[in-house]
Amino acid sequence: MNDKQHIALHAANKIENGMIVGLGTGSTANLFIEALAARVRNENLKITTVASSVISSIKAQAEGLALIAMEQISQIDCYVDGADEISPDLTLLKGRGADLVREKLLAKASTQFWVLADQSKFVARIGERFPIPIEVMPFAWQLVKQRLASIGGDAKLRYNANNDGFIITSYGSLVLDTVFDADSDIGKLNLLLSDTPGIVEHGIFHNLASAIITSQAGEIQEIWATAAK
Repeated sequence: MNDKQHIALHAANKIENGMIVGLGTGSTANLFIEALAARVRNENLKITTVASSVISSIKAQAEGLALIAMEQISQIDCYVDGADEISPDLTLLKGRGADLVREKLLAKASTQFWVLADQSKFVARIGERFPIPIEVMPFAWQLVKQRLASIGGDAKLRYNANNDGFIITSYGSLVLDTVFDADSDIGKLNLLLSDTPGIVEHGIFHNLASAIITSQAGEIQEIWATAAK
């Protein structure tokens, strides 16, 4: 069993009967969905799930998990997902898969948000390895790009896989991948981006993670936020 499988299984074993569970998107999240579905089949675990993307919804349905729409919830017990980067204060970078809105909605609606991550996801600062994805209204992207430049951001529209057009999110938005100075205050940047008209959502998940579940030398580690949800 590799580290990702080990982490996913550990998280699935923490889920309790009767929970509403938010399902993340990505390779580790898929392993969690599989492990959770195995518990449902083998232990008759009674849970309900809500998906962060069409991809995770299809995966959950294929695994036989009970699934409800996001419109049916006001709060969930636990959201389990991965991250692209994790800084020492447990701020996350997410959204390289362009599902920012649903992911942040579930993160904020959850009583606990567990992040599944191998050691490669830990960085000294957010934006160290990847630009910060910022989802913008199509008619506002130029104004938002100008605003980002005024606060030290170098923003570029994200191209699709064929490089013959731009990425369009499921909500019809564009994505500005933005690089900020290494000394940027991420807490302040989080507030500035959230307060900028035209930005639908952004990839800084600040003060949202309850715990990071990781593995080192084959041993599971749970790193809990100081003020965990």
